[in-house]
Amino acid sequence: MLIAALLFCQTLLSQTYVTSQPGGLLLDNGLVSRQLRFAGDSAYSTSLRLASDSTSFILASPEFSFSVNGEPTDGYDGWVLEGEEPLSDTTGGQGVTVTLDQLDGPLRVQLHYLLYPELPILRKWITLTNTGGEDLAIEQLNIESLNTVLDRTHAYVYHQYARMKQLGRFVGDWNDPLVVVHHAQQRRGMALGNEAIGVVKRTAFHTTRNNVEIGMTHAGQDFPFRKWLAPGESWTSYRTFIGLYADRDDGFAVVDDEVNRFLVRHMKPRILQLQDKPVFVYNTWYPFRTFVNDSLIEEVAVAAAACGIKEFIIDDGWQINHRGTTSTKEWGGNYGDWQVDETKFAGGLRPTFDHIKSLGMKPGLWVSVASANRDSRVFSEHPEWFVELPDGTPGNLHYETQDGEFFSASFGTDWYDYMKETLLRLVNAYGLTYAKLDLAVVTSPYVNDDSLSGSYATDHPYHRDHRESFVVLYDRLLQLFDELHQEAPELFIDCTFETAGKLQLMDYAIAQHAEGNWLSNYEEPSPVGPLRVRQMAWWRSPALPASSLVIGNLPMDDPDFVLGLKSLIGTLPIVLGDPRKLSPERRDTIRSWSDWMQAMQDKYDYMSYRRDLPGFGEPAEGRWDGWQRINFETREGGIFGVFRQGALERSRTVFLKDLRPEAQYVVRLAPHGEEVHRASGQSLMTEGLPVTIRKAYDGQVYEVGLE
Repeated sequence: MLIAALLFCQTLLSQTYVTSQPGGLLLDNGLVSRQLRFAGDSAYSTSLRLASDSTSFILASPEFSFSVNGEPTDGYDGWVLEGEEPLSDTTGGQGVTVTLDQLDGPLRVQLHYLLYPELPILRKWITLTNTGGEDLAIEQLNIESLNTVLDRTHAYVYHQYARMKQLGRFVGDWNDPLVVVHHAQQRRGMALGNEAIGVVKRTAFHTTRNNVEIGMTHAGQDFPFRKWLAPGESWTSYRTFIGLYADRDDGFAVVDDEVNRFLVRHMKPRILQLQDKPVFVYNTWYPFRTFVNDSLIEEVAVAAAACGIKEFIIDDGWQINHRGTTSTKEWGGNYGDWQVDETKFAGGLRPTFDHIKSLGMKPGLWVSVASANRDSRVFSEHPEWFVELPDGTPGNLHYETQDGEFFSASFGTDWYDYMKETLLRLVNAYGLTYAKLDLAVVTSPYVNDDSLSGSYATDHPYHRDHRESFVVLYDRLLQLFDELHQEAPELFIDCTFETAGKLQLMDYAIAQHAEGNWLSNYEEPSPVGPLRVRQMAWWRSPALPASSLVIGNLPMDDPDFVLGLKSLIGTLPIVLGDPRKLSPERRDTIRSWSDWMQAMQDKYDYMSYRRDLPGFGEPAEGRWDGWQRINFETREGGIFGVFRQGALERSRTVFLKDLRPEAQYVVRLAPHGEEVHRASGQSLMTEGLPVTIRKAYDGQVYEVGLE
């Protein structure tokens, strides 16, 4: 059976990066290779190497590991090869799916591998199928379980979005969609990507001797993964990826280079797929909170449009429950039924939305995607749709106080269908194009007791127990996003960090299913607020797409708002405040920036790109910082920003990347386009250009484009 399967594979995969060999497969795209072996009732890798580096990064390693009903198993524990099939995706990835059956057990495992042109990156995920007659509990899942040669004594782990370093044993958490293990003596390392969502992701190094694990949380962690499989049921994991590099002294370079390119070219998060990306968004939350109405919104919308706003989002306060009264609370009232409060919006939202559209802006709404109050019809009619506490009563995940008035709904129930219907009703009835979906679904940023998470219900239809609820609630949330996109292709979904579950949490899973993630609520005036924006952008990118980072709440009526706007241009600019307070001259100034951003986006698609500027580090008091958003595919140019945050020196030399060495470029100051420098791409990348900022707290943003 094995020989026949391999011969079949050799014919089928002859045009891919996969080659059949006696007893195994070779995955090789000319830059990175992995030797897979299926022999002796085992599935394992014998090498993982770069074409430029003859030394393998690993020793023989099991191809996976997990536990079944509490019993550990891995690739060495008795598996028979059933076949291989070619695998590809729409971005140029090519590879193979390998099917293995357990010799003496009820499991089928499918291993999926993809390689990509011109990148030393290999992507992998796993499908598990229960072929037996009894229920199976899958836990401790490691999609990658590698024995590396990167010894822990000299290996640094870059974690926290690959921005921090540590030595020795490392077990990552929700802040680690990307980890780099860099060996200082060998001058090489591995980027470890984990595309799992939220608090159930786990990436580790040296839990045993020099090993690497990428997968889901284990028993003993705060949110341990479990997936029950009924007979005949399958579950497909989130994806992982490994990127190799050599001849480098900086482990972060692989993030800024190969991982960044992989993200843009092949992972293609939702925001990067949009042809019409938002460049300037307004939200009402600060300073109006829930105290909004039609006349206020109409006035604010006129002022926002004069500033060049493209999307106008009405936050909390537009809604009412069927037995509710107009809320006088700052937040937390009238959740669940999502009816329009006609005391505030006479005739519903359509007149207000039509007014917003008439001003050239797209309308949006805030909705708490899994919350309801006791006075809502949905709670009174379907109390079984809500998460349960250990005592079996409906619970609130968003904050620790259980007041009996505010409850968290469970996506492990038919609440899913209710919320999908609710959101599509808003799309179809009012032309909603931006949905800010908020508040806790699995766990909360504001709760220290991690046991107050998920749902303890054992009779909900889509999960069996508390441990399984974590991944099920997340999986179905992402499924909701996907189905909304299918039925409302123009809808921009903003999944907030509160929905993700931890402070400022963003990861690959969210970026692949939602266009944006509201990361923060920074309301401090300049220069502190703009600094915090740039710090958050620095922490989360370039490991994640910068344009998916929705960083609030800088107010437009800040006297030094332009510095805030310059800082926001490094991400997806969303602004708040009261634009009615602005003079016509200040509105015109902001409008000039809006027009410039749109022109730059149309010219370069800068929203798809972001890198660190060489020589600049984390934004901090007393320093300079900066970023570039240059199109590294066309190399025709883009934009870059440079900031002085109280630094003593008034001038710095700025070096760019991703330009054509032989081409001539012109550098122009935003937003009016005054020419400040003219040089070759080679000169801009190796000799740089001088930037002077006279004010201690200020920034400059530039266009760099072909002559």
